[in-house]
Amino acid sequence: MGRTAPPFRKVLPLAETQAALDRKRINELMAAVAEHRDVDSYEMLYKYFVPKVRSYMFKIGGDRIMAEEMAQEAMLSVWRKANQFDPERGAASTWIYTIARNVRIDALRRGPRPDFDPNDPAFVPDDTPAADVAFDKEQDADRLRRAMASLKPDEIKALKMSFFEDMAHPAIAASLGIPIGTVKSRIRNACLKLRNILKDD
Repeated sequence: MGRTAPPFRKVLPLAETQAALDRKRINELMAAVAEHRDVDSYEMLYKYFVPKVRSYMFKIGGDRIMAEEMAQEAMLSVWRKANQFDPERGAASTWIYTIARNVRIDALRRGPRPDFDPNDPAFVPDDTPAADVAFDKEQDADRLRRAMASLKPDEIKALKMSFFEDMAHPAIAASLGIPIGTVKSRIRNACLKLRNILKDD
């Protein structure tokens, strides 16, 4: 998978992300992801399928947190393996659920995962003190610029994509070509650095 952004981004109806997608539309979106690495099409598939895959994971066994993590991992695999999708061999939805089932099998083979930390800022960006200070209140632009200068370029990139571009973690991971865990780690580290710098300044 390439690490550069897709060559274009199509403008798709926002309402469509809320509506049920039929088989033809799902296949069209999957084709756009496979052929053009189209992020907008991927985000529509992600928003439509994550709740369904999460419910599927929960029903076949496991807690809700693990079901959520496996659903996100499955959808990231959809992005990575999109070029392997063949509409002649079956529907995109069937292909996606096959990936989800394989993700669950792999998870069971790996064994228990580390405990989820509900206080991880990466999971609750709206409540992160750094975000409140840096992006919402904007009390001191000069202090913020100095604080941002202390971040690594990859941390700044992930932070901007999350807060300014309102991209979901899986979409950021797909765009940058990195694991979801790395995205969360970069956002968390950036938020903690900003909070500490702005607090002590």
